[in-house]
Amino acid sequence: MEHYYQPEIECASREQIRAWQSERLVKQVAHVYKNVPYYRNLMDAKGVTPADIQSVDDLHKLPFLTKNDLRDAYPYGLLAMPLSDCVRIQSTSGTTGKRVVAFYTQHDLDLWEECCARALMAAGATKEDVVQVCYGYGLFTGGPGLNGGSHKVGSLTLPMSSGNTDRQLQFMCDLGATVLCCTPSYAAYLAESIHERGLRDQIKLKSGIFGAEAWSEAMRRDIQEKLGIKAYDIYGLTEISGPGVSYECSEQTGMHINEDHFIAEIIDPETGEVLPEGEKGELVFTTITKQAFPMMRYRTRDICILTREKCSCGRTHVKMCKPMGRSDDMLIVKGVNVFPSQIEAVLLAKGYPANYQIIVSRENNSDKLEVQVEMTPEMFSDAVREIAEKEKELIDALKAMLGIYAKVRLVEPKTITRSEGKAVRVIDQRNLYDNK
Repeated sequence: MEHYYQPEIECASREQIRAWQSERLVKQVAHVYKNVPYYRNLMDAKGVTPADIQSVDDLHKLPFLTKNDLRDAYPYGLLAMPLSDCVRIQSTSGTTGKRVVAFYTQHDLDLWEECCARALMAAGATKEDVVQVCYGYGLFTGGPGLNGGSHKVGSLTLPMSSGNTDRQLQFMCDLGATVLCCTPSYAAYLAESIHERGLRDQIKLKSGIFGAEAWSEAMRRDIQEKLGIKAYDIYGLTEISGPGVSYECSEQTGMHINEDHFIAEIIDPETGEVLPEGEKGELVFTTITKQAFPMMRYRTRDICILTREKCSCGRTHVKMCKPMGRSDDMLIVKGVNVFPSQIEAVLLAKGYPANYQIIVSRENNSDKLEVQVEMTPEMFSDAVREIAEKEKELIDALKAMLGIYAKVRLVEPKTITRSEGKAVRVIDQRNLYDNK
């Protein structure tokens, strides 16, 4: 049976959703124009006034915001409320240069936590459940977002944060955690640890919400099988609020975007023009209910497709597919676009675990691509000659997928660092991005 946190919103008619969006967008544009000089200047430069925005149909007239704008306006330049009304900041992990700092009023936090509550209930959480949150807490949005969402649902919340696997497993067993929230790479690591310690029959998990990094369908199947759970995807970014911008339902065929709070568009990353539904392009969000740190047409750099096909879960909000790479962090090696997800697909198809590292270097002005892949314990006992054959097989498969040669090195089990936060998949040693 499908659970909803706010059924009247999650299952509202398309007309109703559109009406909310138009009304809130008009208000938000006026709010931002009045209170954010940085964005007002962008609008003025484009010759757009709040009066030009009458409904969702006028959204395309507004200028975009990018991560560069956030850096240029750091720290207070995009704030739309007095600092005295703000009660929290969150900040992104892992961007180069200045960090992105996002501000929240209490109202913003309540709405964000409601979005996370919707995600949790879509994954089957109720007030009878025990939700173990092993995303990082602190500046990272993962822990605080799902922690707040779990409180709103009324579940018993275990604010574990990331790391300390012994303690994670102890609480999981002793307190009977039923819903697990963490990164997919950490979920895979926990699954491994549970099997090694023979704890499989002591855990009561039924579902998990895994986000904050890219993961494939093969990795999902692997986690579901090893933990005996249903694994749900969740999407978000600090600039827009954090996790819960969109989330998967029982259908597991894409993530419903909370359209009463966020308007999504797909644009051509080169020209900026809005693409028709069903086309693949860059995802852009406009926040229409945030007070402190509204983002107007923020370019996420995530490449995906939106679909409004009817969903069997009863939710009516548009769905986005899993991001299919990015318009920025893809690697260009020897002039060829390489997405880590392509390499992962090859490894999983050949029966390797999803623990790998991609190292790009440059020798004599020529790019070199090396993929280090962990062997399974069974493979590790093979003769050196057999290992060399396996490496050759992967080299051929990667060449077929990418069109370029990648050196493959099979390494001992457990030698690639397991990340308890985000897995570092790519090490680019070419220093191409000194200007960031």
